[in-house]
Amino acid sequence: METVRLTMAQAVVRWLIAQKTVIDGETVPLFPGVFAIFGHGNVSCLGEALQPVSEQLPTWRGQNEQGMALAAMAFAKARRRRQIMVATASIGPGCTNMITAAAAAHANRLPILLLAGDTFTHRIVDPVLQQVENFDDPTTTVCDAFRPVSRYWDRITRPEQIVRSLPQALGVMLDPADCGPAFIALPQDVQSEAYNYPSAFFAERVHHIRRPVPDPRDTTAAAALIKQARQPLIIAGGGVHYSGAGRELTDFAVRRGIPVVETVAGKAVMEHSHPNYAGAVGVIGGASANYLAARADLVIAVGARLQDFTTGSWTAFQHPEVRFVTVNAARWDALKQHSQAVIGDARVSLEAIDDLLGGYQAPAEWMDTSRAQMDKWNTYLDSWLNRSDTPPAYQSVIQTIWQVSDPDDYCLSAAGGLPGELNMGWRSKRAETFDCEFGYSTMGYEIAGAWGAKMALGDRDVVTWVGDGSYLMMNSDIYSTVFSGHKLIVMVCDNGGFAVINRLQVSVGGEEFNNLLSSSRHQRMARVDFVEHARSMGALAERVARLDQLPAAYRRAKQADRTYVIVIETHPYQWGEGGAWWEVGIPEVSERELVRIARGQSEAERKQQRVGV
Repeated sequence: METVRLTMAQAVVRWLIAQKTVIDGETVPLFPGVFAIFGHGNVSCLGEALQPVSEQLPTWRGQNEQGMALAAMAFAKARRRRQIMVATASIGPGCTNMITAAAAAHANRLPILLLAGDTFTHRIVDPVLQQVENFDDPTTTVCDAFRPVSRYWDRITRPEQIVRSLPQALGVMLDPADCGPAFIALPQDVQSEAYNYPSAFFAERVHHIRRPVPDPRDTTAAAALIKQARQPLIIAGGGVHYSGAGRELTDFAVRRGIPVVETVAGKAVMEHSHPNYAGAVGVIGGASANYLAARADLVIAVGARLQDFTTGSWTAFQHPEVRFVTVNAARWDALKQHSQAVIGDARVSLEAIDDLLGGYQAPAEWMDTSRAQMDKWNTYLDSWLNRSDTPPAYQSVIQTIWQVSDPDDYCLSAAGGLPGELNMGWRSKRAETFDCEFGYSTMGYEIAGAWGAKMALGDRDVVTWVGDGSYLMMNSDIYSTVFSGHKLIVMVCDNGGFAVINRLQVSVGGEEFNNLLSSSRHQRMARVDFVEHARSMGALAERVARLDQLPAAYRRAKQADRTYVIVIETHPYQWGEGGAWWEVGIPEVSERELVRIARGQSEAERKQQRVGV
């Protein structure tokens, strides 16, 4: 057997380069790049291995390990899980900085490969710099903290172990059911050790994402339920994007006369103007979609996790005989709510179900109802335009930018109040143009994630929406985008603190406390100059005072040669309303009457929850 002698770190890098995939008929790297911040745990071996191949496997320098891993996550989402970025960190805080991003990727079912340095396996020099010692188990390091937030976890204690470990890690990341982050701990001494690796291990290999076929018994049962339905509703989740099943789902809906609503992850499966499109469903959805959800007698959830924001904490579906069909590659998601599960790829499963439906069409009145509700919803969204409120509401800013945006502009956001306003209010002009990280609702994803999305999307403009709270939490990748040449348009909406959580606090009877800057303990009411801050990192930036100034500012941003930040003050108390309930914990005992009232209202709503079949 032919072998090649390499260090473990060199072998990892050579194996990464050898993995390929096919996108639009072209063979391309499966791992197109590495985000890296080097420290003593990864610079002398892994860094040494990456430097000579920087043209084949580009290394991008980040500013924060969490930001790098979030950028890798957003890259994977924009590429619909067909390519995977790597993020590497040293031991200690560099390693643990990536835990939040690993959790976000796990919740969102997105592949990233995390390679972190680890302590010496020989333990002679323990404790090394940045080592956390575990007194009752010396084999435990901070790398073990990734176990609950990784789909695949391993620690390489001998250099030859990567021959088995790396293919298994990749298998998980490419699996449509188990997809998520893979974490591999690389002890410093083992990175440096050499081994005679089989040359075949580094042979080029082209990978693809499988399309699991559903059991015919399940598709037959699902088709039988659909045939009985008079008011069926399709919920399109993120799995539709990852399957590339948008066209098939749209054709299915048109042929069968079924309205389509979207989850946050499924947004932009269809264009907003499509006749079958009925809006975003759930807590941060629109009144049109929630109106239909309450009346549907059959819900067909395709590629959806059915989390509480989608289901209104399981109060959104009020038809007394409502049934559920779930189409999902992941068994865990397909079996929720005692539904009729169809476990398989979204595209293949929809085609199989469609073949069994014969001439079935939902009654035309149901689609008429859907279109009438959408007309009302569009009128509501239009009403936010050209208002004179000072400062303007989020929704007014969103509708103003939406009017002047190009169809291919990629809209991105994450935590705080903007996900709700964008999910209900951003009217996708084309499919595949939206990313809101709401599976884990990660503050800080907005700018870091936009950097990764821009890498994936090339010449398309990426427009990221960030509130002042998330901006202050993680903004350093504005510098990364300027430094690396990945231009963004950053919409900073400053409403003076964590306004959406203040809204929640007040809505459940609480007093404003520690959310808005004005209600937080302070000595000096200082407001950040986001324009000057962005400029200090090399970006272009301007402040806009009125809605009518936004279109011109957006055009300047589109024409700019680098990241462009637009800052506008927004109203902390005005919000769009979509009409779904969300369960949160409200004190059973309180001295505040408003809290007691809110508790009673919550208990009344909980009676509407679906517990099971």
